[in-house]
Amino acid sequence: MPLLLLDLDNTLIDRLGAFRAWGSRFLAEIGAPDYDIDWLLDLDADGLTSRWDVAEGIRQRYDLLVSIVDLVEELYQGAIEYTKLDPMVGAALRIAEDAGWVPFIVTNGDVRQQEAKIRRTGLDRFVLDWVISEEVDCRKPNPRIFEIAAERARMRLRGAWVIGESPEADIGGAAGLGLPSIWIRRGREWREPRFAPTRAVNGVIQAVAAVMAAAPRR
Repeated sequence: MPLLLLDLDNTLIDRLGAFRAWGSRFLAEIGAPDYDIDWLLDLDADGLTSRWDVAEGIRQRYDLLVSIVDLVEELYQGAIEYTKLDPMVGAALRIAEDAGWVPFIVTNGDVRQQEAKIRRTGLDRFVLDWVISEEVDCRKPNPRIFEIAAERARMRLRGAWVIGESPEADIGGAAGLGLPSIWIRRGREWREPRFAPTRAVNGVIQAVAAVMAAAPRR
């Protein structure tokens, strides 16, 4: 039974959609124009900007009197509130499990928020377990975080596949371990010359299907 190592944000769940939904509501509440959502998305940089820097940017742009601590908390709660699981993603994970694969989440981020997303969406019912970078003091693409996942699952990395949307963190991490991988395109073209995914697809459901087709289990 091989491991299926899955990214969380913008792979299993639509992190961008959740942030956009929260941002649109928040901007409406403070009386900001609708088009400022583009500015907010740029500031967030697909989650690469720290929550503290996002909060400070919002406070400065709109001269808000709210404390930065409270605004960071609003960002955390908003991310969790608007995060949903596509039922088809759960079905794909269940099919993979029935075919002999062991779904396991490997995600960068802080424990509180990432674990809340996993439990709130019900993903915890579809995966064996998860590893969060803050918890283990190790971030993708460092091979060690994938090794920790295998240790936690009490399994070997041999035969595992990696599925994720980040060229560096997910596909680069897989390449560093010599593991096959599926890249979630999200409308992008592959531009990394140092390594490449085994396959590139449009979403996690197609990714799971591609893994099962490429390495069928008995």
